[in-house]
Amino acid sequence: MARLIPRRGVLLHAALAALAVCPLPVFAQGTWPARAVTIVVPFPPGGGTDTGARLVAQKLSLRWGQPVVIDNKPGAAGVVGVDFVSKAKPDGYTLLMGNIGTQSINPSLYKKLPYNADSAFVPVTLVAELPLVLLVNPGVKAGNVKELVALAKADPGKLSYSTSGAGGSMHLTGEMFETSSGTKILHVPYKGGGPAISDLIAGHVQMSFATILESSGHIRSGKLRAIAVTGATRSPALPEVPTVAESGVPGYESASWIGLLAPAGTPRDIVDKLAADVKEVLAAPDVNQQLLAQGATPAGTTPAQFSTLIDNDRKRYARIIQEKRITVD
Repeated sequence: MARLIPRRGVLLHAALAALAVCPLPVFAQGTWPARAVTIVVPFPPGGGTDTGARLVAQKLSLRWGQPVVIDNKPGAAGVVGVDFVSKAKPDGYTLLMGNIGTQSINPSLYKKLPYNADSAFVPVTLVAELPLVLLVNPGVKAGNVKELVALAKADPGKLSYSTSGAGGSMHLTGEMFETSSGTKILHVPYKGGGPAISDLIAGHVQMSFATILESSGHIRSGKLRAIAVTGATRSPALPEVPTVAESGVPGYESASWIGLLAPAGTPRDIVDKLAADVKEVLAAPDVNQQLLAQGATPAGTTPAQFSTLIDNDRKRYARIIQEKRITVD
């Protein structure tokens, strides 16, 4: 005779059967994050990538009820921090706040990287675009782009521009400006954006391209003069400053950006949750206004959209690096 199973046993068997067919990604999404999440910033504190990361981290922590810690790991134009994350466990607890330099420039700039730039990461979402601003020392007799171009063409190689180093976004933006405007301007590389801007203020160089975040204070104080912004549209942080394109160099556009990435192999449901949560955080009025005030344009894209941006920028800058024969190693 068949053995009867008590009702309590039937319920247990049903529950176990349900768990057996439940897809693991859905289970992961329901429990993540269960502890602190670390966002690695591959640059020192205080820059645009770090500032954006800290703002997003604070809001995500409140949303998740878990600590979101910023870990600054600077070195080798971001390579040190990026390499660290590439080797982290792909469980969603170690993430990277990369930028256009780490993801789209370095793969063409460095002959050898300690990680595979094509397969080490899964893009999560674009956090914000960071247009640069064309700055001149107040002693330069040019009030707009047309006058600056005329000045540069009158004496090729006499004007100089400072950058944070060969191959960085400041440098490649300058190279693009030279090509687009038909000018010849001397490149003066420094070991970081801080010294580059300091020497511009001191008058040792005449111009530079920097993020609005790091230069807005100098613009307001009158130590530097903003000639134009490099993005496709004017910046809400400097609404009176025209774009380079509308100032006489049609088609010119160059902008930096910051975005969140995860180690390759991170579960898809975690990646999608991250992208959705960051998008909602960026849409919050207080976060939106803070980023806009700092010269950043909040984004919040899908992983696929961010991946396309990285690939397109990599192709564009690879062409510039090759044409200009820019090397760092």
